[in-house]
Amino acid sequence: MDTQKQKGDFSKGSIYSNMFRLALPIIMAELVQVTYNIVDRMYIGHIPGSGTQALTGIGIVLPFITIITAFSNLCSYGGATLAAIARGEKNDEKARFIMENAFTLLLISGAALMVFFYLFTGKLVLVMGADEVTAVYATQYFDIYLTGTIFVLISLGMNSYINMQGFSVIGMWTVLIGAILNILLDPLFIFVFNMGIRGAAIATVISQFFSSMWVLVFLTGKRVPVRLRRLRLNGATTAEIMKLGVSGFMFKATNSLTQGVVNATLRLYGGALGTLYIASMSIINSIREVLYQPVQGFIEGAKPVLSYNFGAKEIKRVDKSIGAMLKVSFIYNFAVWVLLMTIPEVMIRIFTSDAELIRICVPCLRVYFCVFFMMPFQTSSQNTFTATKHPGFAVIFSLFRKVILILPLTLLLPMTQMGVMGVFWAEAISEVVGASACFITMYFTVWKPYRRLAKEA
Repeated sequence: MDTQKQKGDFSKGSIYSNMFRLALPIIMAELVQVTYNIVDRMYIGHIPGSGTQALTGIGIVLPFITIITAFSNLCSYGGATLAAIARGEKNDEKARFIMENAFTLLLISGAALMVFFYLFTGKLVLVMGADEVTAVYATQYFDIYLTGTIFVLISLGMNSYINMQGFSVIGMWTVLIGAILNILLDPLFIFVFNMGIRGAAIATVISQFFSSMWVLVFLTGKRVPVRLRRLRLNGATTAEIMKLGVSGFMFKATNSLTQGVVNATLRLYGGALGTLYIASMSIINSIREVLYQPVQGFIEGAKPVLSYNFGAKEIKRVDKSIGAMLKVSFIYNFAVWVLLMTIPEVMIRIFTSDAELIRICVPCLRVYFCVFFMMPFQTSSQNTFTATKHPGFAVIFSLFRKVILILPLTLLLPMTQMGVMGVFWAEAISEVVGASACFITMYFTVWKPYRRLAKEA
């Protein structure tokens, strides 16, 4: 690896080349993660005699898992962006100081989350729409998952500091290690040891442990310019990390809130089929997660390039970076949208063979994803806000789409003639309104001024 690549100098060379050099290993890792997600949910959905109930249980605790990953976003979105900007300013010591604060914050968050959920999970799953049967599967899975909370936060939250320094291949292996181990361990614990959904949780904890160890060994080693050396918690730096990272946190946290309300509403308006509608939403969320990960990988590769050039005051490259991130993510999302509208049943059958569940899920999926091609306008814009130190806008639009739009629509639309399908229409409507508002604001407050400066430069 040459000096430029090793030190992550993104002020030179092609914008697309820099982005894809960072993004391709991340995307490859995400594709393996896609395979893992498919296999994991497939194994759970095909557990003999209880697959549908177990899959519903996963859907019930998904909001809690999302909250945990939200805290990884808090430290990675905020800290890694600040560290990349500091590196663009040629201040590696400041970047290290930021990274060490973020790591300490992750450890504290992980311990607090583990204690909280151990105390309240039993009650929370009932609020989230579980019945007596699915509550058992939900708690069986999540109680074990919680033992690996800190491992999850380290592997997700600190991997950004590997990618930020230009070591995207190493960052790829963080994901690969966890995904491959999970794929191998799932059938062993679920079927061979006959542990069912508990086995799936054990496989996840073991896999995340090894991923987190990989991250820590590399970040404390001698290859990285910005090395993790100690724990520290400086008030001003922590506040700055949280201020910039709150948009990534809110994106996940509001997802968690929305998922909880959605499950409860599906249970209320779904009648006798309420459990199947929750299982359908669990499948839809799994498909969304699987298909959106590659473009998320590209954005993860694009952000350090954008942040570095922002810190280096490379005006023209900031302008080009924003355009490149939006263009690539839109092309991918449009292709995925065509796939979902064309062969929804094929995608659903990956997760279940229950004929009744498939029958219910197909129209739900088509409605939920009917404007999925709009999402890049929201995600690229929010990441642009974060990468250029405009966290306020990123937070506002996370709240706007999830809290101001989706929550009221989820509660109100089922009261109309739409019935339970109103829950799925709420997502589609919010994507159109939220993505449009977010992109228009980003264009006029960030992108247009940089395009004007770039022309004048």
